[in-house]
Amino acid sequence: MSDPAPCVLSVNVSRVQPVLIDGRRVLTAIGKRAVDGPVRVSALGLDGDEQADPTVHGGVSKAIYAYPQAHYAFWQGVRAQARVADADAALPHGFLGENLTLQGIDESRLWVGDRLALPGCVLAVSEPRQPCFKFNHVMGFNQASKLMAQSGWCGSYLAVIEPGVVQAGDAIRIVPGPREVNIRELFLSKMKRKRL
Repeated sequence: MSDPAPCVLSVNVSRVQPVLIDGRRVLTAIGKRAVDGPVRVSALGLDGDEQADPTVHGGVSKAIYAYPQAHYAFWQGVRAQARVADADAALPHGFLGENLTLQGIDESRLWVGDRLALPGCVLAVSEPRQPCFKFNHVMGFNQASKLMAQSGWCGSYLAVIEPGVVQAGDAIRIVPGPREVNIRELFLSKMKRKRL
Protein backbone atom coordinates (compact mmCIF):
# COMPACT_ATOMS: atom_id res chain seq x y z
CA MET A 1 0.00 0.00 0.00
CA SER A 2 1.47 3.35 -1.02
CA ASP A 3 1.52 6.50 1.10
CA PRO A 4 -1.20 9.05 0.40
CA ALA A 5 -0.26 11.96 -1.85
CA PRO A 6 1.15 14.89 0.13
CA CYS A 7 -1.46 17.59 0.70
CA VAL A 8 -2.84 20.11 3.17
CA LEU A 9 -5.76 18.57 5.07
CA SER A 10 -6.56 21.67 7.09
CA VAL A 11 -5.53 25.31 7.52
CA ASN A 12 -5.76 26.40 11.18
CA VAL A 13 -5.49 29.78 12.90
CA SER A 14 -6.01 31.30 16.34
CA ARG A 15 -5.83 34.62 18.13
CA VAL A 16 -3.88 35.04 21.36
CA GLN A 17 -5.99 34.31 24.42
CA PRO A 18 -5.34 34.18 28.17
CA VAL A 19 -5.48 30.77 29.87
CA LEU A 20 -4.82 29.63 33.41
CA ILE A 21 -1.87 27.17 33.63
CA ASP A 22 -0.72 25.96 37.04
CA GLY A 23 -2.39 28.93 38.72
CA ARG A 24 -0.91 31.64 36.52
CA ARG A 25 -2.40 33.60 33.65
CA VAL A 26 -0.58 32.88 30.40
CA LEU A 27 -1.17 34.15 26.87
CA THR A 28 -1.29 31.52 24.13
CA ALA A 29 -2.53 30.92 20.60
CA ILE A 30 -1.97 27.16 20.62
CA GLY A 31 -5.71 26.45 20.26
CA LYS A 32 -5.85 26.60 16.46
CA ARG A 33 -9.13 26.01 14.63
CA ALA A 34 -9.70 25.02 11.00
CA VAL A 35 -10.89 27.69 8.59
CA ASP A 36 -12.59 27.27 5.23
CA GLY A 37 -11.40 28.62 1.92
CA PRO A 38 -8.15 30.26 0.91
CA VAL A 39 -6.05 31.96 3.59
CA ARG A 40 -3.50 34.64 2.72
CA VAL A 41 0.13 33.71 3.42
CA SER A 42 2.63 36.51 4.11
CA ALA A 43 6.25 36.52 5.24
CA LEU A 44 5.14 36.37 8.89
CA GLY A 45 2.46 33.69 8.58
CA LEU A 46 -1.25 33.27 7.94
CA ASP A 47 -3.92 35.95 8.02
CA GLY A 48 -5.98 35.58 11.19
CA ASP A 49 -3.24 33.81 13.13
CA GLU A 50 -1.18 35.14 16.03
CA GLN A 51 1.68 33.97 18.25
CA ALA A 52 1.75 34.82 21.95
CA ASP A 53 5.52 34.65 22.42
CA PRO A 54 7.49 35.72 19.34
CA THR A 55 10.77 34.76 21.04
CA VAL A 56 9.91 31.08 20.47
CA HIS A 57 7.14 31.08 17.81
CA GLY A 58 6.62 33.07 14.66
CA GLY A 59 8.96 35.44 12.89
CA VAL A 60 10.37 34.91 9.44
CA SER A 61 11.91 31.45 10.01
CA LYS A 62 8.95 30.09 12.02
CA ALA A 63 6.08 31.80 10.20
CA ILE A 64 3.99 28.64 9.83
CA TYR A 65 3.89 25.41 11.84
CA ALA A 66 2.97 22.16 10.05
CA TYR A 67 2.08 18.85 11.71
CA PRO A 68 1.36 15.40 10.21
CA GLN A 69 -2.17 14.10 10.66
CA ALA A 70 -0.65 10.59 10.78
CA HIS A 71 0.40 11.18 14.42
CA TYR A 72 -3.08 12.17 15.60
CA ALA A 73 -4.10 8.57 16.46
CA PHE A 74 -1.09 8.29 18.78
CA TRP A 75 -2.03 11.48 20.66
CA GLN A 76 -5.66 10.42 20.85
CA GLY A 77 -4.54 7.11 22.38
CA VAL A 78 -2.16 8.59 24.95
CA ARG A 79 -4.75 11.18 26.00
CA ALA A 80 -7.17 8.31 26.62
CA GLN A 81 -4.49 6.44 28.62
CA ALA A 82 -3.86 9.59 30.67
CA ARG A 83 -7.64 9.71 31.26
CA VAL A 84 -8.03 13.25 29.97
CA ALA A 85 -10.20 12.24 26.99
CA ASP A 86 -12.30 9.34 25.74
CA ALA A 87 -10.56 6.89 23.41
CA ASP A 88 -13.07 7.63 20.66
CA ALA A 89 -12.83 11.43 21.04
CA ALA A 90 -11.18 12.46 17.78
CA LEU A 91 -8.82 15.42 17.93
CA PRO A 92 -9.76 18.30 15.63
CA HIS A 93 -7.16 19.53 13.16
CA GLY A 94 -5.11 22.31 14.71
CA PHE A 95 -5.28 20.74 18.17
CA LEU A 96 -1.49 20.41 18.43
CA GLY A 97 -1.08 24.08 17.58
CA GLU A 98 -0.32 23.59 13.90
CA ASN A 99 -1.28 26.00 11.16
CA LEU A 100 -1.21 23.29 8.51
CA THR A 101 -2.33 19.72 9.14
CA LEU A 102 -0.54 17.62 6.53
CA GLN A 103 -1.21 14.28 4.89
CA GLY A 104 1.49 12.12 3.32
CA ILE A 105 4.45 13.96 4.87
CA ASP A 106 6.08 13.41 8.24
CA GLU A 107 9.30 14.54 9.91
CA SER A 108 11.32 11.62 8.53
CA ARG A 109 10.65 12.87 4.97
CA LEU A 110 11.59 16.51 5.62
CA TRP A 111 15.02 18.12 5.72
CA VAL A 112 16.04 21.65 6.61
CA GLY A 113 15.97 23.61 3.34
CA ASP A 114 13.37 21.45 1.58
CA ARG A 115 10.69 23.50 -0.13
CA LEU A 116 7.01 22.69 -0.09
CA ALA A 117 5.60 23.91 -3.38
CA LEU A 118 1.84 24.46 -3.11
CA PRO A 119 -0.46 25.83 -5.83
CA GLY A 120 -0.60 29.28 -4.20
CA CYS A 121 2.68 29.67 -2.28
CA VAL A 122 6.09 28.17 -1.58
CA LEU A 123 7.28 27.34 1.94
CA ALA A 124 10.68 26.17 3.21
CA VAL A 125 11.36 23.74 6.06
CA SER A 126 13.36 25.64 8.68
CA GLU A 127 13.44 23.69 11.97
CA PRO A 128 11.54 21.30 14.26
CA ARG A 129 9.09 22.51 16.88
CA GLN A 130 10.17 22.22 20.50
CA PRO A 131 7.31 21.52 22.92
CA CYS A 132 6.73 23.53 26.09
CA PHE A 133 4.42 23.72 29.09
CA LYS A 134 1.64 25.13 26.86
CA PHE A 135 1.72 21.90 24.84
CA ASN A 136 1.32 19.91 28.07
CA HIS A 137 -1.61 22.11 29.00
CA VAL A 138 -3.49 21.73 25.72
CA MET A 139 -2.87 17.96 25.69
CA GLY A 140 -4.17 17.74 29.26
CA PHE A 141 -1.25 15.95 30.94
CA ASN A 142 2.27 16.90 32.01
CA GLN A 143 4.14 14.16 30.14
CA ALA A 144 3.04 15.26 26.65
CA SER A 145 6.26 17.18 25.92
CA LYS A 146 8.31 14.20 27.05
CA LEU A 147 6.35 11.89 24.74
CA MET A 148 6.92 14.26 21.82
CA ALA A 149 10.64 14.29 22.63
CA GLN A 150 10.77 10.48 22.75
CA SER A 151 8.73 9.88 19.60
CA GLY A 152 10.33 12.56 17.45
CA TRP A 153 6.86 13.53 16.23
CA CYS A 154 7.45 17.26 16.45
CA GLY A 155 6.20 18.75 13.19
CA SER A 156 8.07 21.42 11.26
CA TYR A 157 8.35 25.17 11.21
CA LEU A 158 8.19 26.72 7.75
CA ALA A 159 9.47 29.98 6.31
CA VAL A 160 7.53 31.68 3.51
CA ILE A 161 9.57 31.82 0.29
CA GLU A 162 6.75 32.93 -2.03
CA PRO A 163 3.72 34.53 -0.34
CA GLY A 164 0.24 33.88 -1.66
CA VAL A 165 -2.61 31.69 -0.43
CA VAL A 166 -3.10 28.23 1.04
CA GLN A 167 -6.23 26.14 1.57
CA ALA A 168 -7.33 22.66 2.56
CA GLY A 169 -6.89 20.23 -0.32
CA ASP A 170 -3.79 21.92 -1.74
CA ALA A 171 -1.36 19.38 -3.19
CA ILE A 172 2.23 19.60 -1.95
CA ARG A 173 5.30 18.91 -4.02
CA ILE A 174 8.51 18.50 -2.01
CA VAL A 175 11.47 20.18 -3.71
CA PRO A 176 14.57 18.73 -2.03
CA GLY A 177 17.06 21.10 -0.42
CA PRO A 178 20.65 20.14 0.42
CA ARG A 179 19.44 17.12 2.46
CA GLU A 180 22.05 17.55 5.18
CA VAL A 181 19.86 17.88 8.30
CA ASN A 182 16.71 15.77 8.75
CA ILE A 183 13.95 17.37 10.88
CA ARG A 184 13.28 14.29 13.03
CA GLU A 185 16.97 13.61 13.64
CA LEU A 186 17.63 17.27 14.50
CA PHE A 187 14.70 17.30 16.93
CA LEU A 188 15.77 14.08 18.68
CA SER A 189 19.32 15.40 19.00
CA LYS A 190 18.09 18.67 20.53
CA MET A 191 15.77 16.83 22.94
CA LYS A 192 18.60 14.55 24.16
CA ARG A 193 20.64 17.62 25.03
CA LYS A 194 17.67 19.35 26.64
CA ARG A 195 16.59 16.29 28.71
CA LEU A 196 12.92 17.07 29.27
